[in-house]
Amino acid sequence: MSTAAQQLRRAPLRVPAAAGCAALATVLLLALPSAVGGDPDLGPVPRTGGAGWWAVVAVLVAQAVTVVWVSRAPVVALLGVTALPLLLAWAAPGGAYSLTAVAELAAVFLAVVARPLRRLWGALAGAGLLLATGQFVNEVGRGAGAGPAAAGAVAQAAVVVGLPLLVGLVVAARQDAERARRNEVLALRREQDAVLAAAMSRQRTALSRELHDIAAHHLSGIAVMAAAMDRQIESDPATARRSARGIREHSRAVLDDLRRLVGLLREETDADRPPATLDAVAALVRARRASGAEVDLVVAAPEVDLGPLAQLVAHRMVQESLANAAVHAPGARCVVEIGAPRDGWVAVVVRNGVPAGPDPGPGGGFGLVGMAERAQLVGADLTHGPTADGGWEVRLTLPLGETVGTVDATAPRPEAPA
Repeated sequence: MSTAAQQLRRAPLRVPAAAGCAALATVLLLALPSAVGGDPDLGPVPRTGGAGWWAVVAVLVAQAVTVVWVSRAPVVALLGVTALPLLLAWAAPGGAYSLTAVAELAAVFLAVVARPLRRLWGALAGAGLLLATGQFVNEVGRGAGAGPAAAGAVAQAAVVVGLPLLVGLVVAARQDAERARRNEVLALRREQDAVLAAAMSRQRTALSRELHDIAAHHLSGIAVMAAAMDRQIESDPATARRSARGIREHSRAVLDDLRRLVGLLREETDADRPPATLDAVAALVRARRASGAEVDLVVAAPEVDLGPLAQLVAHRMVQESLANAAVHAPGARCVVEIGAPRDGWVAVVVRNGVPAGPDPGPGGGFGLVGMAERAQLVGADLTHGPTADGGWEVRLTLPLGETVGTVDATAPRPEAPA
């Protein structure tokens, strides 16, 4: 079943309109004898309670019942409501015939409102023809000449069909405009919901990256120091105690980072915690050294013209790369290089050598994915892969920005291994 047919089947029954037509026509029928007494041109009317009078009542009631279904079956209702008066024009012609126009006016209006006009042209033409025919038969039955009766029939059909047609078109146009506005509002709401869902998805992705970086950086350091402390408890208690303090510091740091992340979710600021910029890269190196890793920091220029978002991307890249090196290249020496600006770009490189221990296996891969997504946000280029000597390198090439970030290159170098 088509959509249009389903809409017609769900259209309301016009019971109030039909009842109004029947009531108005009945009142006019009862008042008709008084009106005829003052204007003989209205023609003869049936005597109240007589056979002709009841015939008029029957036709008016039948028309009202037909009007009930005009929204669900407009074509049939239009033809039916204009065909019924033909019986009255043939059986009891007279002034009462004009009362049938009440239901005809209502039927045309309701049909035009219920259904597009392009589907009603045939029904409207047929209704007009039936209406003119009935009016002509009624006028001839009252004794009028054929010429005047034909002219009156055409005029009656034009008024009864044309007037409600124009009014119905205006009402239908307003309904269409209102429906279009409602659909536009619904479309805007759906669009806003989609934008909100996309924004929430991006925020969840950003928060998941942040959480992954926090956990990977600090927990990998804790794991390395815990493994070293297990070997040092009996052979070097003093170093084991330092490792225990390092574990405590890493635990405190991860709690601070998690507290800061929760604060962001609560829309609160943490002014006491320094932002993740290039200035903090030296602190990352010192933290790794404190956990027993061998990390060198090489800074080609003390000042780098990078914007705040680019500095955050670089900081997170260094943090994630050092965490990956601690997990997948245990015991390998790492180098963090911040190159000099060249042709509007600056390179940040984290490189580790050959691991001293076995690689525990592939991880989830989210670290590299998060680094690549951050790089895209600032128009940077991220590359990674094995080096010629069997190590691993991650290179981030950033476009220079407006905000100047300085790099602390005074972090103490780790002592050479014995």
